[in-house]
Amino acid sequence: MTTLPRGRTMTRADLEALPDDGWRHELVDGALVMTPAPQWRHQSAVVRLLVALDAACPADLRVVVAPFSVVLGPDTVVQPDLLVAPRSAITDTGLDGPPLLAIEVLSPSTTHIDLGLKKARYAAAGCPSYWVVDPGSTEHEPSITAWQLEDGAYVETAAARGRERLAVSQPYAVHVSPADLVT
Repeated sequence: MTTLPRGRTMTRADLEALPDDGWRHELVDGALVMTPAPQWRHQSAVVRLLVALDAACPADLRVVVAPFSVVLGPDTVVQPDLLVAPRSAITDTGLDGPPLLAIEVLSPSTTHIDLGLKKARYAAAGCPSYWVVDPGSTEHEPSITAWQLEDGAYVETAAARGRERLAVSQPYAVHVSPADLVT
């Protein structure tokens, strides 16, 4: 694809035809969402959370790190920073349907997308668990908020800030401190 489609929303096929230009490309309701490479605190949180999740992961599930396509519909393909899904549902090209857990690590350029648009799309697609990790900054402590899907809407089930421990049981038991993800 040399130009973006005009007069119509984008599709998964359009997304797959885009060149690899170093940006993260996602498709939400037919609209292209492009974000720059993440900062160090973001990447540290992703890597350390991956290690914690993988250590506790049951054999029938798999923890996957972005970039990895999650197809929530013909016009919605997202790439959560981390996800947990059944091993049997993961293919070489991605995951068709919602994961059991989607995790987004906030960046200055993605906060409104992760807390608004993507959170709503994960809920609409039936993703049972959604976490948002704020890796913090010099102005505020890191934090994690966990939601569970109840009657089609996310309800906060756990939160931790700084050295507090986040304890969740879904999709499996995990205990993690937000501060440990970035120190």
